[in-house]
Amino acid sequence: MLQNEYKVIGVMSGTSLDGIDLATLNFSLSENKTWEFQILNAETIPYPLEWIKDLKEGISYSEENLKILNKDYTLYLSDVIKSFINKYDLKSIDAVCSHGHTILHQPNDGTTLQIGNLPEIANLIQQKVVCDFRVQDVELGGQGAPLVPIGDQLLFSEYDYCLNLGGFANVSSEKNEKRIAYDICPVNIVLNKYAEQLGVPFDDKGNLAKSGTVDKDLFSRLQKLPFYFETPPKSLGLEWGQANIFPILESSISSEIDKLSTFTEHIAFQIAKQFHKNSKILVTGGGAFNSYLLSRIKYYKNVELILPSKELIEYKEALIFGLLGVLKLRDEVNCLSSVTGAKKDHSSGKIHLL
Repeated sequence: MLQNEYKVIGVMSGTSLDGIDLATLNFSLSENKTWEFQILNAETIPYPLEWIKDLKEGISYSEENLKILNKDYTLYLSDVIKSFINKYDLKSIDAVCSHGHTILHQPNDGTTLQIGNLPEIANLIQQKVVCDFRVQDVELGGQGAPLVPIGDQLLFSEYDYCLNLGGFANVSSEKNEKRIAYDICPVNIVLNKYAEQLGVPFDDKGNLAKSGTVDKDLFSRLQKLPFYFETPPKSLGLEWGQANIFPILESSISSEIDKLSTFTEHIAFQIAKQFHKNSKILVTGGGAFNSYLLSRIKYYKNVELILPSKELIEYKEALIFGLLGVLKLRDEVNCLSSVTGAKKDHSSGKIHLL
């Protein structure tokens, strides 16, 4: 018989390279078959500079060097997880549910790689591990992303939309009684790069962008990118940004601060386009703290942007990957074909036992 209570650790590393998010989570299935959750402990472990360098450059590594990177990152990630378990003296964990870190994501070519998901991680941390959630979906013809919408559907159905502002922006909602979701545009992979060029790790509250001037010509060129006219399912990877976004920005003679301002405006415009007026939208991810960006979204569309607790803003993805792991343990659907375009709904991920 399946259990109705689970204690798991959710682990997430995003493209913005803020660090590794870890959260201890309790999930319970109520009598009316709805999932409820608690976030017990949560922490972000910042990446050392050498790991930021390796993870940024991994996209260009040879197949052999990627294998070495995967092995090294699995060892590093296991140390981070073990330290978290020891710090909070965690006992009786049902599973560690880990996303890993995406290095390659070219689903239209049948390619996706999340490092840190090698089978030996289970022995290294002495826990059952559920991981590698994207590969099966790509094998089934899907985009392998976004994966969070099943969690939006099961945990946050009271909102019209769930918007995540991380390395990329993605959104999910119900349409014709099906969940749909897709990536919208880059966010922090671009904003952080130009903030760093201005001497800070990120644009705090969007104050730098607010002080700049929008370059109308640059704004117009960004708006014309073909991806924005494609219909879902669709997803983005760092490769797309390097091939499409950065060449346009680097070819502009605008100052760094004006590029930051212009791209913030571009993000706001692209995001606002996704919503119906007067919608109620849950906003999470690091970009939720960019109050200037949020104000520009509301400038383009009259919507209610709802910020939950700081804990949920920062750890929603770790929370939902914990839920994906629980669903996998139960052999229940955790990946929706209506979202990814896969041939069928399925229970994705790999279970590594001790």
